[in-house]
Amino acid sequence: MAHEYDIDIEDDVNSLLCEDEICRICDFVLEEEGVERPCMVSVSIVSDERIHELNREWRDVDRPTDVVSLECERPDDPDLAPGEPCELGDIVLAPAFIFRQAEGFGTTPEDECRLLLVHGMLHLLGYDHLEDDEAEVMEAREDELLVGLKTDAPLGRVAFTRHRGGED
Repeated sequence: MAHEYDIDIEDDVNSLLCEDEICRICDFVLEEEGVERPCMVSVSIVSDERIHELNREWRDVDRPTDVVSLECERPDDPDLAPGEPCELGDIVLAPAFIFRQAEGFGTTPEDECRLLLVHGMLHLLGYDHLEDDEAEVMEAREDELLVGLKTDAPLGRVAFTRHRGGED
């Protein structure tokens, strides 16, 4: 099945991942999550300033962050006709922010971006980490998925409790 990706890289922003890899990671997550309906996902690569604006507008958090995910539809939405594509949502990544935080988490900037793209896709599919039990489920699923991705180094156990301070 063919999913559609709209990838937009803001002028003067260097993406940490090429467009083909972004598509492969999104395809991988959808396949591993058993999504059979064709999905459309928008992935935007933006500056710290732009993600700060989005974080403030959509989450009432007045600071930049690494990733923002905005859900639209779910693949299992009963209002979608059989075979009708699902507009899954938008993932916004800030590579400069990701680059700066990667060292603190012991990853390469590219691996940190891979991890955050998986994280964003899981959010679009309904996972969350606001409560401890939700975070445990989401982190475990991220661990499982990251094992199946080509990364610069083994990523080990994901700890997205790093987002507890209002980040995401």
